Amino acid sequence: MNFSLLIKPASSDCNLACSYCFYLGRGHALYPGVSARRMSEEVLSRTVAGYLRTPQPAYAFVWQGGEPLLLGGGFFERVTDLQMAYAPRGAEVTNALQTNATLIDDRLARQLRASRFLTGVSLDGPRELHDAARVDGAGRGTHARVMAGLDCLRRQGAEFNVLALVSRHNMSRPVEVYDYLVGEAGATFLQFIECVEFEADGRVAPYCVTPQGWGEFLCAVFDRWYAADTRRISVRLFDTVLAKLAAGRDICCVAGSDCRQYFVVEYNGDVYPCDFHVLPELRLGNVLTHAWQEMAESEVYRAFGARKRQTHAACGSCPHAALCAGDCPKNRVGHTAGPADALSYLCEGWRLFYAHTRTRFETLAETIRRERGRPV
Repeated sequence: MNFSLLIKPASSDCNLACSYCFYLGRGHALYPGVSARRMSEEVLSRTVAGYLRTPQPAYAFVWQGGEPLLLGGGFFERVTDLQMAYAPRGAEVTNALQTNATLIDDRLARQLRASRFLTGVSLDGPRELHDAARVDGAGRGTHARVMAGLDCLRRQGAEFNVLALVSRHNMSRPVEVYDYLVGEAGATFLQFIECVEFEADGRVAPYCVTPQGWGEFLCAVFDRWYAADTRRISVRLFDTVLAKLAAGRDICCVAGSDCRQYFVVEYNGDVYPCDFHVLPELRLGNVLTHAWQEMAESEVYRAFGARKRQTHAACGSCPHAALCAGDCPKNRVGHTAGPADALSYLCEGWRLFYAHTRTRFETLAETIRRERGRPV
């Protein structure tokens, strides 16, 4: 089985307190009484060595949090040392780091460049929009600190991309967000992530994007991108759609029919099937006591992957079902306790987006096939 790893070396610990963070309290709930969650040398070594012993076409490590840079540059130097020690000869090994960037200085940026880490920076747009939710423990905005870290990455020539969470704070200003990330932030690779979280009673949290707002945001960003940036700026969602149309490939788990794409490794070695489903009942094992094949073949993991295919009846007649694939299970209404075949909360938005862009996506896909010498 081919898979990548999403590793949380500091669990949910973070130096910020973003108001919409779904993971901030997760570590406290899973591991109560632990004051500082930090991955040990033993867990790190077993995680890296064990993964690199599995047969993979390429080995992809993603370091996330919380805030993974709480562990400091020395931790990631150890990461690359272990990878060089255990990687099969000639193997492709990649590292991606998702961070709020507030702890990045020039020295760390040079290290990330030298180690060829791709650094993803969380930035929601201009100061007013970013600081509406991305604050520190004292409630202070973090935009200036994020931009300072981003400046270090650019100054040192470190590769980076930008991830923007689309919530009620910025969903009504898509062009302003896009232009800022491309212009002021200097990003050429963007990810827009929908902010969707359900309360215990099943209602959507008040800070979340609305279905209409999500669709309109994507439509406006697409129009801006399509006008002049199709060969200059990479937008992950758009890349995903084009890969599906041009080559029939699923390059993102959301586009596929099975959620078994990667494993989450918590700070203590516990393994879960998905970043959005780090729940006690979905714990697959621990890197210190379980083999990757054992966890991959577990009934819990198999059943989790199968939920993706259990789409709502309305998906059967939707002209965009092949692209949407029923959306991520986390967005399906009642996903925490209800049936797997519930309709996505964002269905209205997705329909709006695909209806608005489908013809132009297909034109781009034809161009891609032609340029690659494939039949149109």
